[in-house]
Amino acid sequence: MRSYAESIALYEKTRKHLAGGVSSNVRYASVPVPLFFARGEGARLHDVDGNVHIDYVLGNGPAILGHAPKKVIDAVAASLGEGQLFAAQNPRETELAERLCALLPGADVVRFSTSGTEAVLMAFRLARAFTGRDKILKFEGHYHGWSDQAYISARPPLNEAGPADTPVPVAGSPGMPPSVLGDVAVCTWNDLDLLEQTLERHRGQIAAVIMEPIMVNGGAIPPAPGYLEGVRALCDKHGTLFICDEVITGFRVGLRGAQGKFGVTADLSIYAKAVAAGFPLAMVAGRRDIMDTLLDKGVMHGGTYNGNVQSMAAALAALDVLEADDGKVYRDLEARGTELMQGLSALARKHKLPVLVQGMPAIFQTFFTKGPAPRNYRESAACDRDAMLAFHAALQEEGVRSQQAGKWFLSTAHDKPVIEETLAAADRAMAKVAHA
Repeated sequence: MRSYAESIALYEKTRKHLAGGVSSNVRYASVPVPLFFARGEGARLHDVDGNVHIDYVLGNGPAILGHAPKKVIDAVAASLGEGQLFAAQNPRETELAERLCALLPGADVVRFSTSGTEAVLMAFRLARAFTGRDKILKFEGHYHGWSDQAYISARPPLNEAGPADTPVPVAGSPGMPPSVLGDVAVCTWNDLDLLEQTLERHRGQIAAVIMEPIMVNGGAIPPAPGYLEGVRALCDKHGTLFICDEVITGFRVGLRGAQGKFGVTADLSIYAKAVAAGFPLAMVAGRRDIMDTLLDKGVMHGGTYNGNVQSMAAALAALDVLEADDGKVYRDLEARGTELMQGLSALARKHKLPVLVQGMPAIFQTFFTKGPAPRNYRESAACDRDAMLAFHAALQEEGVRSQQAGKWFLSTAHDKPVIEETLAAADRAMAKVAHA
């Protein structure tokens, strides 16, 4: 058994002066306590107890190039002596904006921010100002940050969520004012008929439809064939903006994100996480006429740390790596991720475990279910969470770190030997689960 004595002691000490002992509630999802890590290198994390973990959490997605990628770290180190914040522009912002607009679908212009939550709020404000409407339509199981306006029906208890054809908006946290629920309409994802019915019920009220183009937070569920195209058409029909939240999928499933992969273009898109390979950067990208409301309608967007020198340097260096050889790193990610997904499926068959592996090679989900592949949040929520938690704990004992819910992120540092080592560990972990 691995020892976590130092993490346990540090957690108890930290709880005395840091609220809850963590800086994000998401970090509670670790056993036996929120773990403390001393350093990361490539595909591995080293915790304070000396345990080494092959890391498939990757900071919840940003570390697309692995931990401490040399080219990015070197670029950031070189920028440190230039300063950090000027309350003004710096030339790297110009270069990065030009490169992003040449790369991303539908990006006439971009505006930088610091976190995905902030960028979502900016997109909401732009959509409301541009359309003159107040409501946002979102989907069950899609996560768009922790703000009052967005953290609605992200993981609703099914006994509170209402019927599947007319879901009820559910606040995700105590402390959220009930009034925000009136500004949101909720729909079941991956069903065009239900979306059209919801838009008709709120005719003339919906400023924007927002979604993860791949339902990553609800289980790495891909859109049904034709679904994204249908959403695009319905938004056009109802005079509603289409917002793609590519905070996770952007720069992870492909150089041009999920929209580039599926051939659909949103009016506004939100990117974060992998764009700066682990440094804090987010953005809204989209149509010039919508983004121009920041000027011609005086829509307010601010942020002390927006466009800071180090995040700009990190993003430019990360793009250099991601764009090299016409995006060769993505072809390598596809190959390694496919090998891992297929290997896990084969091991499940070997151990006679009902494991479903679903998603894209750079980000996928392991479900414990005897049913078909989930298509939406409710079907995902019906899978066996207790079995997944047991598998997660067994993997951790074997030196593999994944998310408790079963999500796996890959980086360019996960080469073939790392994948083979992971599958050997997963073999031992599945044997434990099958025996139990």
